[in-house]
Formats: sequence, C-alpha cells, structure tokens
Amino acid sequence: MHVAVIMDGNGRWANARGLPRAVGHRTGARTVRKIVEAAREMGIGTLTVYAFSSDNWQRPGPEVTALMRLFRAYLVGETRRCVENGVRLSVIGRRDRLGPELLTTVQAAECATAAGRAMHFRVAIDYSARDAILRAAARLGGRAEPTREEFSRAIAEEIHSPGETPDVDLLIRTGGEQRLSDFLLWECAYAELYFTPKMWPDFTPADLRAAVNEFAGRERRFGRVLQATG
Repeated sequence: MHVAVIMDGNGRWANARGLPRAVGHRTGARTVRKIVEAAREMGIGTLTVYAFSSDNWQRPGPEVTALMRLFRAYLVGETRRCVENGVRLSVIGRRDRLGPELLTTVQAAECATAAGRAMHFRVAIDYSARDAILRAAARLGGRAEPTREEFSRAIAEEIHSPGETPDVDLLIRTGGEQRLSDFLLWECAYAELYFTPKMWPDFTPADLRAAVNEFAGRERRFGRVLQATG
C-alpha cells in the first residue's frame, strides 16, 4: 500500500499560537517521526510525504533557509532510526538547487538505509509533478507513443527514483485545504483522497489509522463495473 501525505498547516498552527512559523515546522518534523513509525507498524509499504514544493522557493528567504536546515537536521537525526527499523529513506524531486551540505546528507541517508525492507519512506523536496511530467515528456520526445510504463520510468528518473513510480493508493492532506498542489499527479490517477481539517503538527497515528480504515471501506473500481456476487 502506498500512502502519500501533503503535510499542510505547520505555519498556520504556529501563527494561531502566536509562535514563529519555524516553530510550526520543527513541531511538524516531530510529527513526521511519529507517523513514519506508525505507518511501519501498520504494514504500509510506501509512505511519501510532501516536504517542500518547487513553488515553495517563492517563500521569504529566511523561512526557506530555516527549512533547508531543518531538512538536513532531520535526515541526520533519523537515518540511524531508519536503519534500526528497516526503513529505506529516499528523497524525490530536483537536486540541482539543493545546497551541497544538504545534498551530501541526502546521499548519505539514502546509502545508509538502502537495505531497508520494512517500509520505503520517501520525502519530496523541491518537487513539482508538472515539471517532472514535462521533463519526462522531453526525455521521451523521440518516441512515437511511449507506453504508460515507459512514461512512468521516465518520471522516476526525473525525480531521482529510478525504476519506480508506485501508484498512490491513499492521498491524505491535512490543514483543511482540498487540492493536490502539484503533488504526484501521475501517480495519483486513481488514488483515494482523504482531507482533514487537522493541522499537520496535530496529526496523530490514530488519525493515520482512521484514514486507512476509511480507505479500506471504499470501493475501488479503476474504471470497471464490479459484478454483483451471491
């Protein structure tokens, strides 16, 4: 099962409490740790979280700088935990705009956790689904009509996830907004969508369980008509 999460509401959570937005982001990072552990215990095979979109570069410089430092600190702090728990950690998205220290940390975390088989945890940083689709189309421009599988592989190469673009089964968005925000558009073609008003720092393992339980009760037809039984 592939669960994707748009972790929305860190800044608003902090603002509502009269705190700097950076406090919301740090609290949100602690929530990520709890949700990763819960997802592994629930048997979720792949968990992808949206940490920083390509459009987020437009935010104020100090906030972007603080986020990049937070990403690096998170990866440094969580790599050993991932290794101990059999979790493979990958970062998807562009890498040419990441600072050298963060890029080195990303590569080290991926190398250290590559043998993990209990769960694949993917963090989207400098990620844009539309840009990835455009670059994949350019990559395959010489082919008359690529198959879906070929196009999926091309997208995987563009987001540094070679050989794999797992379809999303369940997309969760916190913070009350109800949109995809340029996240995994190709992979979410038949995803079930789950929106919650809870801000990301308040999202708990119990909330993850509730979303998965609702997903389990939905009927997924993938364009087919299911035959009645009995």
